[in-house]
Amino acid sequence: MKNRLLVAVVGIAAALSLPACAAPAASSGPDASKVVIGVDDGAEEHWTILKDKLKAEGIDLEIKNFTDGAQINTATQQGQVDINLFQHLKYLSQFNVNSNGTLVPVGATAVYPLALYSEKYKSVEELPADASVAIPNNPTNQARALLNLQTAGLLELKDGGNSLSTPAEITSSKIKVTPVDSNQTVAALKGSTDAAVVNNTQAQKGGLGDEKIIFKEDLSSDTLAPYINGFVVKADKKDDPRWKTIVDAYHTPEVEAAVTKLNDGNLAFKGDWTAEKLQEVLTAEEEIVKSTK
Repeated sequence: MKNRLLVAVVGIAAALSLPACAAPAASSGPDASKVVIGVDDGAEEHWTILKDKLKAEGIDLEIKNFTDGAQINTATQQGQVDINLFQHLKYLSQFNVNSNGTLVPVGATAVYPLALYSEKYKSVEELPADASVAIPNNPTNQARALLNLQTAGLLELKDGGNSLSTPAEITSSKIKVTPVDSNQTVAALKGSTDAAVVNNTQAQKGGLGDEKIIFKEDLSSDTLAPYINGFVVKADKKDDPRWKTIVDAYHTPEVEAAVTKLNDGNLAFKGDWTAEKLQEVLTAEEEIVKSTK
């Protein structure tokens, strides 16, 4: 009798212990399915499509909109957002060096043009001598604008210029270059200037169509690698497998179609660029920035 009772007690104890062993441990950390992304265009259609696709993959994407790029990177660095998407590698390199940032790319999206627009002239050749041309005054786009104008045959830069060139390095010019705030390039174009170099975002906001472009870059050129846009995270979070899921979802036909429509086709997707390849470009660009300090 005692043996039977002992067996029964042991059996009950073993049975009671099974659920505790089989049940997953409760997580005390944040919800692993939720990802907060910092962007500057959160109201656009492609975000809704991307959210739906990621939901099917078990990821709840929360879009957090900002109006300033530096704020987005700072929020990412401080852990207020998990990942961001708004910048190219050149911009990221300047943030990391100037703000002691540790942000890295985990996937590429696309490269966008920085085109020369005019409402008065139909081609570069039509621009008169000493035509007034506005360019963005932030260091990243200012250098790129000058390089574009050099490629268009409108000016020459000392030693051919580089990704940090300034108007002070112009050695000869057929035009009069006027740096203005990036947000004012469209206003300058619609005002007194003959032409303006306008980034893709401002061109969209300003209603500038392709018919007003008189010169734009070759988006397939390797020289534009520093201007590839990408998803960015803190370096200590770069191996999270969720990033690949997000990047892959971005490059599905439906999301790319919405992004293409938004940009009137003025972009070249770079989904084949790996995080490692992007990091090589970022590291090189950071060295350029450091060399100027």
